[in-house]
Amino acid sequence: MDSRALASADRRLQAFLADKVALLGRTERRQWAEVYVRGLLMEGQRKSIEPIAARVGEMDDGQGLQQFVNQSPWAWEPLQEVLALQMMDRLLPEAVLIVDETSFPKQGAHSVGVARQYCGALGKTANCQVAVSVHLGTDSGCVPLSWELYLPAEWTDDAQRRKEVGIPDEIRYRTKNELALQALDRILGWGIGHRVVLADSGYGNSFDFREALCQRGLPYCVQVEPTTKAWTQRPDQGPPPRTRGPGRPRKRAPIEELPVPLELVEIARSLSAGSWETVRWRAGSRGALRSRFARCAVWLAHRWTEHRKLPDHAIDLLVEWPEGAAKPTKFWLAELPGQKAGLRRLVRLAKGRWRIELDYRELKEEVGLDHFEGRSWRGWYHHVTLVSLAYAFLALEMLRSKKNSILDPSPDAPSPSDPSGALGSPMSTVSKSL
Repeated sequence: MDSRALASADRRLQAFLADKVALLGRTERRQWAEVYVRGLLMEGQRKSIEPIAARVGEMDDGQGLQQFVNQSPWAWEPLQEVLALQMMDRLLPEAVLIVDETSFPKQGAHSVGVARQYCGALGKTANCQVAVSVHLGTDSGCVPLSWELYLPAEWTDDAQRRKEVGIPDEIRYRTKNELALQALDRILGWGIGHRVVLADSGYGNSFDFREALCQRGLPYCVQVEPTTKAWTQRPDQGPPPRTRGPGRPRKRAPIEELPVPLELVEIARSLSAGSWETVRWRAGSRGALRSRFARCAVWLAHRWTEHRKLPDHAIDLLVEWPEGAAKPTKFWLAELPGQKAGLRRLVRLAKGRWRIELDYRELKEEVGLDHFEGRSWRGWYHHVTLVSLAYAFLALEMLRSKKNSILDPSPDAPSPSDPSGALGSPMSTVSKSL
Protein backbone atom coordinates (compact mmCIF):
# COMPACT_ATOMS: atom_id res chain seq x y z
CA MET A 1 0.00 0.00 0.00
CA ASP A 2 1.37 3.42 -0.86
CA SER A 3 0.90 6.31 1.58
CA ARG A 4 -2.23 7.50 -0.19
CA ALA A 5 -3.86 4.08 -0.11
CA LEU A 6 -2.91 3.59 3.52
CA ALA A 7 -4.36 6.99 4.41
CA SER A 8 -7.67 6.04 2.82
CA ALA A 9 -7.85 2.96 5.06
CA ASP A 10 -6.49 4.71 8.14
CA ARG A 11 -9.66 4.66 10.22
CA ARG A 12 -10.27 1.00 9.52
CA LEU A 13 -6.66 0.16 10.37
CA GLN A 14 -6.89 2.07 13.66
CA ALA A 15 -10.11 0.27 14.55
CA PHE A 16 -8.57 -3.09 13.61
CA LEU A 17 -5.48 -2.52 15.76
CA ALA A 18 -7.16 -0.87 18.75
CA ASP A 19 -8.10 -3.92 20.82
CA LYS A 20 -4.88 -5.71 19.91
CA VAL A 21 -2.28 -3.06 20.70
CA ALA A 22 -4.19 -2.27 23.91
CA LEU A 23 -2.83 -5.60 25.18
CA LEU A 24 0.70 -4.19 25.01
CA GLY A 25 0.07 -1.87 27.94
CA ARG A 26 2.44 1.06 27.69
CA THR A 27 1.58 3.91 25.34
CA GLU A 28 4.94 3.80 23.54
CA ARG A 29 4.52 0.08 22.83
CA ARG A 30 1.10 0.67 21.32
CA GLN A 31 2.52 3.46 19.17
CA TRP A 32 5.46 1.39 17.96
CA ALA A 33 3.17 -1.54 17.13
CA GLU A 34 1.09 0.70 14.89
CA VAL A 35 4.24 2.09 13.26
CA TYR A 36 5.56 -1.40 12.55
CA VAL A 37 2.29 -2.71 11.11
CA ARG A 38 1.94 0.40 8.92
CA GLY A 39 5.49 -0.10 7.68
CA LEU A 40 4.74 -3.71 6.81
CA LEU A 41 1.67 -2.65 4.85
CA MET A 42 3.39 0.06 2.85
CA GLU A 43 5.16 -0.59 -0.43
CA GLY A 44 8.88 -1.19 -0.26
CA GLN A 45 11.49 -3.77 -1.24
CA ARG A 46 12.62 -4.49 2.32
CA LYS A 47 10.44 -4.62 5.39
CA SER A 48 13.04 -4.93 8.10
CA ILE A 49 13.33 -2.40 10.91
CA GLU A 50 15.51 0.33 9.38
CA PRO A 51 13.65 0.50 6.04
CA ILE A 52 10.33 0.57 7.92
CA ALA A 53 11.54 3.42 10.12
CA ALA A 54 12.64 5.38 7.05
CA ARG A 55 9.41 4.63 5.22
CA VAL A 56 7.17 5.91 8.01
CA GLY A 57 9.38 8.95 8.71
CA GLU A 58 10.88 8.02 12.08
CA MET A 59 13.86 10.26 12.87
CA ASP A 60 15.81 8.04 15.27
CA ASP A 61 17.12 5.66 12.58
CA GLY A 62 14.88 2.93 13.92
CA GLN A 63 16.34 2.72 17.42
CA GLY A 64 12.95 2.98 19.12
CA LEU A 65 11.44 0.47 16.71
CA GLN A 66 14.44 -1.80 17.16
CA GLN A 67 13.99 -1.77 20.92
CA PHE A 68 10.25 -2.44 20.64
CA VAL A 69 10.65 -5.46 18.37
CA ASN A 70 13.82 -7.04 19.72
CA GLN A 71 14.09 -6.16 23.41
CA SER A 72 10.74 -5.01 24.78
CA PRO A 73 9.29 -7.80 26.98
CA TRP A 74 5.73 -7.77 25.67
CA ALA A 75 3.89 -11.06 25.33
CA TRP A 76 2.87 -12.01 21.80
CA GLU A 77 0.44 -14.84 22.63
CA PRO A 78 -2.44 -12.52 23.70
CA LEU A 79 -2.21 -10.66 20.38
CA GLN A 80 -2.31 -13.93 18.46
CA GLU A 81 -5.32 -15.03 20.49
CA VAL A 82 -7.44 -11.93 19.96
CA LEU A 83 -6.56 -11.94 16.26
CA ALA A 84 -7.50 -15.63 15.94
CA LEU A 85 -10.88 -15.07 17.58
CA GLN A 86 -11.61 -12.09 15.34
CA MET A 87 -10.73 -13.99 12.17
CA MET A 88 -12.74 -16.98 13.37
CA ASP A 89 -15.73 -14.68 13.72
CA ARG A 90 -15.30 -13.57 10.10
CA LEU A 91 -14.73 -17.01 8.62
CA LEU A 92 -17.36 -19.55 7.71
CA PRO A 93 -18.13 -22.57 9.92
CA GLU A 94 -16.40 -24.91 7.47
CA ALA A 95 -12.98 -23.44 8.24
CA VAL A 96 -10.21 -25.99 8.84
CA LEU A 97 -6.84 -25.92 10.61
CA ILE A 98 -3.86 -26.34 8.27
CA VAL A 99 -0.46 -27.38 9.63
CA ASP A 100 2.68 -26.72 7.61
CA GLU A 101 6.15 -25.21 7.77
CA THR A 102 8.08 -22.56 5.89
CA SER A 103 11.76 -21.61 5.77
CA PHE A 104 13.83 -18.43 5.72
CA PRO A 105 17.27 -18.62 4.02
CA LYS A 106 19.96 -16.84 6.03
CA GLN A 107 23.58 -15.86 5.32
CA GLY A 108 25.01 -15.87 8.83
CA ALA A 109 24.86 -18.38 11.66
CA HIS A 110 23.92 -16.11 14.59
CA SER A 111 20.16 -15.59 14.13
CA VAL A 112 18.11 -17.77 16.44
CA GLY A 113 17.44 -21.24 15.03
CA VAL A 114 19.63 -20.86 11.94
CA ALA A 115 21.29 -24.11 10.87
CA ARG A 116 22.08 -26.16 7.80
CA GLN A 117 18.85 -28.03 7.25
CA TYR A 118 16.34 -28.67 4.50
CA CYS A 119 15.13 -25.33 3.18
CA GLY A 120 11.83 -25.58 1.34
CA ALA A 121 12.21 -22.06 -0.04
CA LEU A 122 15.35 -23.20 -1.92
CA GLY A 123 14.44 -26.86 -2.38
CA LYS A 124 17.71 -28.08 -0.87
CA THR A 125 19.75 -28.22 2.32
CA ALA A 126 20.94 -24.73 3.16
CA ASN A 127 21.51 -22.26 5.97
CA CYS A 128 18.03 -21.24 7.14
CA GLN A 129 15.42 -20.90 9.86
CA VAL A 130 12.33 -23.13 9.79
CA ALA A 131 8.97 -22.17 11.28
CA VAL A 132 5.94 -24.36 11.92
CA SER A 133 2.58 -22.60 11.70
CA VAL A 134 -1.12 -23.36 11.98
CA HIS A 135 -3.51 -21.47 9.72
CA LEU A 136 -7.28 -21.14 9.65
CA GLY A 137 -8.55 -21.77 6.14
CA THR A 138 -11.68 -21.78 4.03
CA ASP A 139 -12.23 -22.99 0.47
CA SER A 140 -10.14 -20.26 -1.11
CA GLY A 141 -7.73 -18.81 1.43
CA CYS A 142 -6.34 -18.85 4.92
CA VAL A 143 -4.71 -16.70 7.59
CA PRO A 144 -2.01 -17.62 10.14
CA LEU A 145 -3.05 -18.16 13.75
CA SER A 146 0.09 -19.25 15.56
CA TRP A 147 3.81 -19.73 14.91
CA GLU A 148 6.56 -21.92 16.37
CA LEU A 149 10.26 -21.54 15.55
CA TYR A 150 12.05 -24.87 15.10
CA LEU A 151 15.28 -25.06 17.10
CA PRO A 152 17.72 -27.79 16.03
CA ALA A 153 19.49 -29.63 18.85
CA GLU A 154 22.68 -27.68 18.14
CA TRP A 155 20.79 -24.65 19.48
CA THR A 156 18.90 -26.16 22.39
CA ASP A 157 22.00 -27.98 23.65
CA ASP A 158 24.32 -24.96 23.49
CA ALA A 159 24.00 -22.80 26.62
CA GLN A 160 26.10 -19.97 25.17
CA ARG A 161 24.08 -19.69 21.97
CA ARG A 162 20.84 -19.81 23.96
CA LYS A 163 22.01 -16.93 26.14
CA GLU A 164 23.13 -14.81 23.19
CA VAL A 165 19.68 -14.87 21.54
CA GLY A 166 17.56 -15.04 24.69
CA ILE A 167 15.98 -18.48 24.34
CA PRO A 168 13.89 -18.99 27.53
CA ASP A 169 15.15 -21.59 29.97
CA GLU A 170 11.99 -23.69 29.67
CA ILE A 171 12.40 -24.18 25.92
CA ARG A 172 13.76 -27.61 25.07
CA TYR A 173 14.27 -29.47 21.81
CA ARG A 174 11.00 -30.34 20.10
CA THR A 175 10.42 -32.00 16.78
CA LYS A 176 8.36 -30.19 14.17
CA ASN A 177 5.48 -32.56 14.92
CA GLU A 178 5.67 -31.65 18.60
CA LEU A 179 5.75 -27.95 17.72
CA ALA A 180 2.65 -28.38 15.58
CA LEU A 181 0.82 -30.09 18.43
CA GLN A 182 1.98 -27.34 20.80
CA ALA A 183 0.52 -24.71 18.49
CA LEU A 184 -2.72 -26.67 18.15
CA ASP A 185 -3.00 -26.93 21.94
CA ARG A 186 -2.61 -23.17 22.21
CA ILE A 187 -5.30 -22.60 19.58
CA LEU A 188 -7.69 -25.04 21.24
CA GLY A 189 -7.17 -23.12 24.47
CA TRP A 190 -8.39 -20.00 22.68
CA GLY A 191 -11.72 -21.64 21.91
CA ILE A 192 -11.32 -22.06 18.15
CA GLY A 193 -13.01 -25.44 18.31
CA HIS A 194 -12.22 -28.98 17.20
CA ARG A 195 -11.86 -28.39 13.48
CA VAL A 196 -10.51 -30.77 10.86
CA VAL A 197 -6.70 -30.70 10.69
CA LEU A 198 -5.01 -30.87 7.28
CA ALA A 199 -1.31 -31.66 6.84
CA ASP A 200 1.11 -33.05 4.29
CA SER A 201 2.97 -36.33 4.60
CA GLY A 202 5.74 -34.73 6.63
CA TYR A 203 3.25 -34.78 9.50
CA GLY A 204 0.69 -37.31 8.31
CA ASN A 205 3.21 -40.15 8.04
CA SER A 206 3.66 -40.11 11.79
CA PHE A 207 1.33 -42.49 13.60
CA ASP A 208 2.14 -40.69 16.85
CA PHE A 209 1.05 -37.36 15.31
CA ARG A 210 -2.25 -38.80 14.08
CA GLU A 211 -2.81 -40.49 17.44
CA ALA A 212 -2.13 -37.21 19.24
CA LEU A 213 -4.76 -35.49 17.09
CA CYS A 214 -7.29 -38.16 18.06
CA GLN A 215 -6.43 -37.78 21.74
CA ARG A 216 -7.19 -34.05 21.41
CA GLY A 217 -10.52 -34.71 19.71
CA LEU A 218 -9.26 -33.24 16.44
CA PRO A 219 -10.55 -34.88 13.26
CA TYR A 220 -8.01 -35.00 10.45
CA CYS A 221 -7.36 -35.57 6.76
CA VAL A 222 -3.62 -35.93 6.19
CA GLN A 223 -1.46 -37.05 3.31
CA VAL A 224 0.69 -40.17 3.75
CA GLU A 225 3.26 -42.10 1.76
CA PRO A 226 2.14 -45.01 -0.45
CA THR A 227 4.35 -47.39 1.54
CA THR A 228 2.12 -47.07 4.63
CA LYS A 229 0.77 -50.53 5.46
CA ALA A 230 -2.78 -51.56 6.30
CA TRP A 231 -5.42 -54.27 5.99
CA THR A 232 -8.65 -53.88 4.03
CA GLN A 233 -10.53 -56.12 6.47
CA ARG A 234 -10.45 -56.26 10.24
CA PRO A 235 -7.42 -58.39 11.13
CA ASP A 236 -8.51 -61.18 13.43
CA GLN A 237 -6.56 -64.08 14.80
CA GLY A 238 -9.79 -66.01 14.74
CA PRO A 239 -11.32 -68.34 17.32
CA PRO A 240 -9.15 -70.64 19.41
CA PRO A 241 -8.22 -73.68 17.34
CA ARG A 242 -9.26 -77.12 18.43
CA THR A 243 -6.51 -79.04 20.14
CA ARG A 244 -6.01 -82.64 21.05
CA GLY A 245 -4.10 -84.10 23.89
CA PRO A 246 -3.16 -82.75 27.31
CA GLY A 247 -2.29 -79.17 28.12
CA ARG A 248 -4.09 -75.81 28.09
CA PRO A 249 -5.69 -75.02 24.72
CA ARG A 250 -4.38 -72.00 22.88
CA LYS A 251 -6.54 -68.89 23.14
CA ARG A 252 -5.80 -67.66 19.63
CA ALA A 253 -4.53 -68.88 16.33
CA PRO A 254 -0.82 -68.23 15.86
CA ILE A 255 0.12 -64.76 14.69
CA GLU A 256 1.64 -66.26 11.56
CA GLU A 257 -1.90 -66.96 10.34
CA LEU A 258 -2.79 -63.24 10.18
CA PRO A 259 -2.96 -61.87 6.63
CA VAL A 260 0.06 -59.82 5.66
CA PRO A 261 -0.73 -56.08 5.67
CA LEU A 262 -0.39 -54.41 2.28
CA GLU A 263 1.13 -51.11 1.24
CA LEU A 264 -1.49 -48.51 0.35
CA VAL A 265 -0.36 -48.53 -3.26
CA GLU A 266 -1.09 -52.26 -3.40
CA ILE A 267 -4.50 -51.69 -1.85
CA ALA A 268 -5.25 -49.01 -4.44
CA ARG A 269 -4.33 -51.34 -7.30
CA SER A 270 -6.62 -54.04 -5.89
CA LEU A 271 -9.73 -51.84 -5.91
CA SER A 272 -12.34 -52.66 -8.53
CA ALA A 273 -12.92 -50.40 -11.53
CA GLY A 274 -16.28 -49.41 -10.03
CA SER A 275 -14.54 -47.98 -6.97
CA TRP A 276 -13.11 -45.06 -8.94
CA GLU A 277 -15.04 -41.88 -9.55
CA THR A 278 -14.13 -38.61 -11.24
CA VAL A 279 -14.57 -35.74 -8.80
CA ARG A 280 -14.45 -32.01 -9.53
CA TRP A 281 -13.35 -30.26 -6.36
CA ARG A 282 -12.80 -26.69 -7.49
CA ALA A 283 -13.09 -24.43 -10.49
CA GLY A 284 -10.13 -22.40 -11.64
CA SER A 285 -9.51 -19.77 -14.27
CA ARG A 286 -8.12 -22.49 -16.56
CA GLY A 287 -11.07 -24.78 -16.07
CA ALA A 288 -12.37 -27.23 -13.52
CA LEU A 289 -9.93 -29.14 -11.35
CA ARG A 290 -10.87 -32.80 -11.44
CA SER A 291 -9.32 -36.23 -11.08
CA ARG A 292 -10.20 -39.85 -10.28
CA PHE A 293 -10.53 -40.89 -6.66
CA ALA A 294 -11.51 -43.92 -4.62
CA ARG A 295 -12.07 -44.46 -0.93
CA CYS A 296 -12.15 -47.53 1.26
CA ALA A 297 -11.88 -48.48 4.90
CA VAL A 298 -8.49 -49.67 6.15
CA TRP A 299 -7.10 -50.97 9.42
CA LEU A 300 -3.62 -49.50 9.86
CA ALA A 301 -0.80 -51.88 10.71
CA HIS A 302 1.44 -49.48 12.63
CA ARG A 303 0.57 -50.81 16.08
CA TRP A 304 1.07 -54.32 14.79
CA THR A 305 4.49 -53.71 13.26
CA GLU A 306 5.70 -51.73 16.29
CA HIS A 307 4.07 -53.38 19.30
CA ARG A 308 2.20 -56.43 18.01
CA LYS A 309 -1.12 -54.76 18.82
CA LEU A 310 -4.00 -54.99 16.36
CA PRO A 311 -5.93 -51.85 15.37
CA ASP A 312 -9.29 -51.44 17.09
CA HIS A 313 -11.06 -49.48 14.35
CA ALA A 314 -10.93 -48.62 10.66
CA ILE A 315 -10.31 -45.22 9.09
CA ASP A 316 -10.86 -43.86 5.60
CA LEU A 317 -8.24 -44.17 2.88
CA LEU A 318 -8.58 -41.74 -0.03
CA VAL A 319 -6.54 -42.37 -3.18
CA GLU A 320 -6.03 -40.22 -6.26
CA TRP A 321 -5.29 -42.00 -9.55
CA PRO A 322 -5.55 -39.58 -12.47
CA GLU A 323 -6.93 -40.89 -15.73
CA GLY A 324 -4.06 -42.17 -17.85
CA ALA A 325 -1.51 -42.21 -15.02
CA ALA A 326 0.54 -45.38 -14.64
CA LYS A 327 -0.07 -45.62 -10.91
CA PRO A 328 -1.88 -43.87 -8.05
CA THR A 329 -0.31 -40.51 -7.23
CA LYS A 330 -1.53 -39.42 -3.78
CA PHE A 331 -2.85 -41.01 -0.60
CA TRP A 332 -4.66 -39.54 2.40
CA LEU A 333 -5.91 -40.94 5.69
CA ALA A 334 -9.02 -39.36 7.18
CA GLU A 335 -10.58 -39.87 10.59
CA LEU A 336 -13.72 -37.79 11.11
CA PRO A 337 -15.52 -39.23 14.16
CA GLY A 338 -19.23 -38.48 14.25
CA GLN A 339 -19.17 -36.81 10.83
CA LYS A 340 -20.68 -38.08 7.61
CA ALA A 341 -18.21 -37.51 4.81
CA GLY A 342 -19.00 -38.43 1.23
CA LEU A 343 -16.31 -38.86 -1.39
CA ARG A 344 -16.59 -35.26 -2.61
CA ARG A 345 -16.11 -33.81 0.88
CA LEU A 346 -13.10 -36.03 1.48
CA VAL A 347 -11.59 -34.84 -1.80
CA ARG A 348 -12.23 -31.19 -0.94
CA LEU A 349 -10.57 -31.65 2.44
CA ALA A 350 -7.60 -33.50 0.96
CA LYS A 351 -7.11 -30.82 -1.68
CA GLY A 352 -7.55 -27.96 0.79
CA ARG A 353 -3.94 -27.71 1.90
CA TRP A 354 -2.71 -25.83 -1.20
CA ARG A 355 -4.04 -22.59 0.27
CA ILE A 356 -1.30 -22.39 2.88
CA GLU A 357 1.43 -22.38 0.24
CA LEU A 358 -0.14 -19.29 -1.30
CA ASP A 359 -0.47 -17.85 2.20
CA TYR A 360 3.27 -18.22 2.78
CA ARG A 361 4.04 -16.59 -0.55
CA GLU A 362 1.83 -13.60 0.20
CA LEU A 363 3.14 -13.26 3.76
CA LYS A 364 6.66 -13.02 2.35
CA GLU A 365 5.96 -10.89 -0.70
CA GLU A 366 3.40 -8.46 0.71
CA VAL A 367 4.17 -8.02 4.42
CA GLY A 368 7.80 -9.09 4.80
CA LEU A 369 7.51 -12.34 6.75
CA ASP A 370 11.05 -13.34 5.74
CA HIS A 371 12.58 -9.85 6.00
CA PHE A 372 13.35 -9.90 9.72
CA GLU A 373 17.06 -9.25 10.33
CA GLY A 374 17.18 -9.52 14.12
CA ARG A 375 18.83 -12.39 15.93
CA SER A 376 16.80 -12.81 19.12
CA TRP A 377 14.12 -15.32 20.05
CA ARG A 378 11.85 -12.57 21.34
CA GLY A 379 12.36 -10.43 18.26
CA TRP A 380 11.47 -13.26 15.90
CA TYR A 381 8.17 -13.98 17.68
CA HIS A 382 7.32 -10.28 17.86
CA HIS A 383 7.96 -9.92 14.13
CA VAL A 384 5.83 -12.88 12.98
CA THR A 385 2.98 -11.76 15.26
CA LEU A 386 2.97 -8.24 13.84
CA VAL A 387 3.23 -9.66 10.32
CA SER A 388 0.13 -11.76 11.07
CA LEU A 389 -1.72 -8.59 12.12
CA ALA A 390 -0.78 -6.81 8.90
CA TYR A 391 -1.74 -9.78 6.76
CA ALA A 392 -5.08 -10.24 8.52
CA PHE A 393 -5.88 -6.56 7.94
CA LEU A 394 -5.24 -7.02 4.21
CA ALA A 395 -7.46 -10.09 4.24
CA LEU A 396 -10.28 -8.17 5.91
CA GLU A 397 -9.86 -5.33 3.44
CA MET A 398 -10.24 -7.83 0.63
CA LEU A 399 -13.38 -9.18 2.26
CA ARG A 400 -14.71 -5.65 2.44
CA SER A 401 -13.87 -4.75 -1.15
CA LYS A 402 -14.72 -7.98 -2.95
CA LYS A 403 -17.68 -10.22 -2.27
CA ASN A 404 -15.87 -13.44 -3.20
CA SER A 405 -12.72 -12.76 -1.21
CA ILE A 406 -10.17 -15.16 0.21
CA LEU A 407 -12.35 -15.43 3.30
CA ASP A 408 -15.56 -16.14 1.39
CA PRO A 409 -15.53 -19.54 -0.35
CA SER A 410 -16.44 -19.26 -4.00
CA PRO A 411 -17.22 -22.02 -6.48
CA ASP A 412 -15.05 -20.12 -8.93
CA ALA A 413 -11.97 -19.96 -6.73
CA PRO A 414 -8.82 -19.83 -8.86
CA SER A 415 -6.50 -22.72 -9.51
CA PRO A 416 -3.32 -22.76 -7.44
CA SER A 417 -1.41 -23.57 -10.62
CA ASP A 418 -2.54 -20.33 -12.24
CA PRO A 419 -0.56 -17.38 -10.85
CA SER A 420 -2.82 -14.86 -12.53
CA GLY A 421 -5.81 -16.00 -10.55
CA ALA A 422 -4.28 -17.37 -7.38
CA LEU A 423 -4.55 -15.97 -3.90
CA GLY A 424 -1.38 -13.94 -4.41
CA SER A 425 -2.81 -11.85 -7.20
CA PRO A 426 -5.94 -10.57 -5.40
CA MET A 427 -3.98 -9.92 -2.20
CA SER A 428 -1.36 -8.01 -4.17
CA THR A 429 -4.05 -5.95 -5.80
CA VAL A 430 -5.61 -5.06 -2.48
CA SER A 431 -2.29 -4.15 -0.90
CA LYS A 432 -1.44 -1.79 -3.76
CA SER A 433 -4.76 -0.20 -4.61
CA LEU A 434 -6.86 0.24 -1.48
